[in-house]
Order: sequence, then C-alpha cells, then structure tokens
Amino acid sequence: MAEKKEGKEPAKDSKDANLTRILLDNNIALQKKSMSLIESSQVIAQHSAILVKKLDTLSNRIDKMLGVFEEASKHVMDAGEDRRVIELADKLEELLEQNRILTKGLMMLENYVKTRTQFDRV
Repeated sequence: MAEKKEGKEPAKDSKDANLTRILLDNNIALQKKSMSLIESSQVIAQHSAILVKKLDTLSNRIDKMLGVFEEASKHVMDAGEDRRVIELADKLEELLEQNRILTKGLMMLENYVKTRTQFDRV
C-alpha cells in the first residue's frame, strides 16, 4: 500500500507545480495590467490638469472680453440716443448675455473636470 501512495505523489506534485505555475503566470499578467491601468490614469490626470488650465485661461479671457463689452456699452450710451447707437447697444447687450451664459457653462465644465479628476485620483 505504501507503494501506491508514492506512485500518486509525483502526479500530484506535477499537478501542484502546474497549478502553481498557472497562478504565477496569471498573477504576473494581472500585475502588468494593473501597471498599465496606473499609467493610463496618470496620463488622464495630466490631460485633465491641462484641460483645467486651458479652461481657466479661457474663462479669464472671456471675463476680460466681457469687461470690454461692458465698457463699450457705457460709452455707447453716453454717445446719444441715435437709432443706430440704440441698435448697437441692444446687440451689445445680447452679446453680454451670451457671454455670461458661456462663462457659466465654462465654469460648470471646469468644476466637472476638477471633480472628475479628484475621483480619478482616489
């Protein structure tokens, strides 16, 4: 009976070794995928940071442009009550409102990107 046990153990050792090798290979493959995901998230975080900076720059430029339009609108009103001046002032008011809406949208987009970047880092 002792001989039968000895005969089965090499087969069992072979199966165990094979299973261990498969587990090691799978573990290595998983580690490689994990590293790939980490690298991808770093790239995404970098691109998100660049996007936030560009959105901030764009928002600042739109704010400056809005200031120019507001200043121009004040000067146009001082110029008089000519029909063309009134039409121009109305158009400027429409542009100001559009710029306000765009600015709000950009600020919401910037907040979304910042929030998403924070969740990606966690």
